[in-house]
Amino acid sequence: MKWLLLNLMLGLAWLVLTTQWTPLNFLIGLLIGFLTLGLVQRAAGRATYLRKVQQIIALTGYFLWQLVVANLRVAYDVLAPVQSMRPAVVAVPLDLRGEAQISLLANLISLTPGTLSLDVSPDRRTLYVHTMHLSSREEFVAEIKNGFERYVREVFA
Repeated sequence: MKWLLLNLMLGLAWLVLTTQWTPLNFLIGLLIGFLTLGLVQRAAGRATYLRKVQQIIALTGYFLWQLVVANLRVAYDVLAPVQSMRPAVVAVPLDLRGEAQISLLANLISLTPGTLSLDVSPDRRTLYVHTMHLSSREEFVAEIKNGFERYVREVFA
């Protein structure tokens, strides 16, 4: 968190130094600050900030890709003359333990069209997910665990 604040401060310092108060110039300052902090951390022997930002970007990219694919699939089902939906509720075992981790996973699943997080078991070991398209329970669980859960685990590690 302190590295993010340092990055924001470097971005603001860039605005002050250049006296051009535009969003594009602020983004340039953030990028310069990001690269500077990355060099400082690498010189110190740890590049946690760079790695964390890369993991967040990877999670965001994966989510956006899943969002596009799910939207196309739901649109196809709505427009197709023959319905191919196979709705089901699937129990997905969780490796995540933190409240924030489970909440982020559940929200990412719910934001993806065609799936909805329903509930978490009292022991926080199972997430119940409703899906519109179930071909195989094992494939669905593997897709959640190897996709969203893996990226969330990496971000919070």
